[in-house]
Amino acid sequence: MTSIELVQGDITTQSVDAIVNAANSTLLGGGGVDGAIHRRGGPAILAECKQLRAGAYARGLPVGEAVATTAGDLDARWIIHTVGPVYSHNEDRSALLVSCYRESLRLATELGATTIAFPAISTGVYGWPMADGARRAVDTVRSTLPETSIAEVRFVLFDQRAYRAFETALE
Repeated sequence: MTSIELVQGDITTQSVDAIVNAANSTLLGGGGVDGAIHRRGGPAILAECKQLRAGAYARGLPVGEAVATTAGDLDARWIIHTVGPVYSHNEDRSALLVSCYRESLRLATELGATTIAFPAISTGVYGWPMADGARRAVDTVRSTLPETSIAEVRFVLFDQRAYRAFETALE
């Protein structure tokens, strides 16, 4: 049976097979989780991201898709980069948010991962309401897990507000 855990803390300190990066479409680093992963993971992550941009992702990684690179200096085998949607009051983009979690799990399984750590995708500067983002994350992970090789999912949440939202979504 797969376990779903909540951790309040820094995703870059997790010891798992795959760490999911809430990336931007350029794949070249940024703020928040993305910047932290690039800083702590070292230059190998950026080098692979640049190779991806020079090849299949010349226009960037589309929202809702996922791609893997080395984890560099992090205690993981892979970084799975996924681009979450920017929240909109006028347009329902929830299918794209769901796709981030589903595609990350699919790719992790394809790679042979059994443990994965997720941040709260799109809930930072992309403005997704935390409670809704948490519910969609938990529901998607729960419904997708039977199709995967994943034995442990860890939601690593930066602060108490995010932790509480995910705790409520798990209940």
